[in-house]
Amino acid sequence: MIITWILRIVPALIVLQTLRYKFTGHPESKELFERLQMLGLPEQYGRLGTGILELIFGVLILIPKTSDIGAIGIGILMLGAFVSHLTKLGFKGNNLPLAISGLVALGCSIALLLM
Repeated sequence: MIITWILRIVPALIVLQTLRYKFTGHPESKELFERLQMLGLPEQYGRLGTGILELIFGVLILIPKTSDIGAIGIGILMLGAFVSHLTKLGFKGNNLPLAISGLVALGCSIALLLM
């Protein structure tokens, strides 16, 4: 039971704590999403869209009846984030801690789904 809650809380904290950067248009967040050029759209669509999904899945993973949906959503988002680091963003500077925290959230989500 305690392990299950840890596997819920850790990825929720990881995705929810980044929302202030995405929703306020922090310069580093804007620059990151400008480099990604998601679907060729302006950076705010990717930044805010990702933030909204992280908010939804970050809450869903904390609710026992919906935690699987939250874990799947966070897992998909974090897999996409890691692929973005591999292909476009790299791991220099602040990108390395972001990639590591994304992998932690991905690992917790997978472990939660396998329990």
